[in-house]
Amino acid sequence: MNQFYSYLDRFRNTKVTVIGDIMLDRFLYGTVERISPEAPVPIFRLDHEEVMLGGAGNVAANLASLGCKPTFLGFVGLDTNGKLVTSLLKNAGSHSHLYRLKNHPTIIKTRFIANHNHLLRADAEKLLPFVPELLPKFSKLVKQAIKMTDIVLLSDYNKGIFNQETTQMIINLCNKFNIPVIVDPKGNDYSKYRGATLIKPNIKEFFDATGIKLNPDSPQFDDELKQGADIFLKQYGIKNIIVTLSEYGMAYISCENKNFIVKIPTEAKEVFDVSGAGDTSLATLGIALGAKAPIAEAMQLANIASGIVVGKLGTATVSFNELKAKLTTKKCEIKCTRTNKIISLSDVKPIIDELKKQGKKIGFTNGCFDLLHLGHLSSLQQAKNVCDILIVGVNSDDSIKKYKGADRPIQDQNTRATLLASLEFVDYVIVFSEDNACHIVEELRPDVIAKEGYTIDNWPEAQKVVSYGGEAIILERIEGYSTSQLVAKCKK
Repeated sequence: MNQFYSYLDRFRNTKVTVIGDIMLDRFLYGTVERISPEAPVPIFRLDHEEVMLGGAGNVAANLASLGCKPTFLGFVGLDTNGKLVTSLLKNAGSHSHLYRLKNHPTIIKTRFIANHNHLLRADAEKLLPFVPELLPKFSKLVKQAIKMTDIVLLSDYNKGIFNQETTQMIINLCNKFNIPVIVDPKGNDYSKYRGATLIKPNIKEFFDATGIKLNPDSPQFDDELKQGADIFLKQYGIKNIIVTLSEYGMAYISCENKNFIVKIPTEAKEVFDVSGAGDTSLATLGIALGAKAPIAEAMQLANIASGIVVGKLGTATVSFNELKAKLTTKKCEIKCTRTNKIISLSDVKPIIDELKKQGKKIGFTNGCFDLLHLGHLSSLQQAKNVCDILIVGVNSDDSIKKYKGADRPIQDQNTRATLLASLEFVDYVIVFSEDNACHIVEELRPDVIAKEGYTIDNWPEAQKVVSYGGEAIILERIEGYSTSQLVAKCKK
């Protein structure tokens, strides 16, 4: 858990900008003891009332509670409730730039709660109209905020702020200044989110966008997720997805590299109220990524925070101390699914970068591996013993023919790669056509390289690993096993 504490310690210095639909959440707490004689409805006896920030405002409140001082951009009405929203943002510890609009009331959601049970919700809202003359001024404000932030969160409650023009303006500015932008989406028009760094739909929203109905219990889940990722990338230019899966937790996939899926199980053990749980998840994920946490750790933190907040009543927040206390007792469960072990160098690079961030020790070895035999298995198992992730480079058919002759290899490169990928102690297989594997070492920079039968002075890949501070290990060789010997025996 030490790596999580280091990210938490960065929260207070992480700058997060939230843009979205803000509202006022009003909770009326009381009791129900009898049915009305006037109609078959419960009589609600009011005990007390609470008001708090709702919608995107709750994202800002969670960020402030987690230790940073967020910046909020949005719209409220020119009314008493708009003033109250402004005051609540200030009291929560958030900077705010709110446009107060005439003839547009601040959105209020009123919930009636008796004995911890929701009886009714009454919404007073009017969709925000698109005001073209406000766009230049809003664009200028967004640009100023983006220049001073580490990450931007878009909290869309489908109340009008995120139309095609405003959403694309924000995302384009973020991309221009290389600031990641995370979207919590609503509705089924995902074209407005084109170019977002990461989008966080739930199962229903994923279906609305792709037409693919995810089933976390299905053995086809990974394939369905990959199909959806193709649609998000090709149709909407979105680079990464996190799907929240209700009681199944959440799953991450990169649309640009679908061979690495991260799954996080759910945290909540006892649920009192799910109001605002998605806001807490977005806030925690955003601040963690802004603090440079790897995606798997950021997801884990978001999941833990959501598990805390659903155990509370009302639109609640999670504090820095609550999250830190939970981490002292929590054993993290992060499952990374490799959907294909045989992979290109360009595809494996981001996976290895992510694994390094998680503290994994990366190992590398390479060879022809023609007619896989006991000597090969022994070397590969020894190599795996000195690392967490073992990458195996395999010479292509053409490269083998260059220095072993036209009658080699005995087995083609696809067969050799498939056999290696079937081994439990091999994590990734890369087929290469160059004379040596130095280019793979240069690109992936493994922590350790391991091989038998070579010394450093005639082992160029090892020389490169050692040059940047890595370790080269000469493995123990089992005598009497080689492909040449096997071929010679077959000819007798």
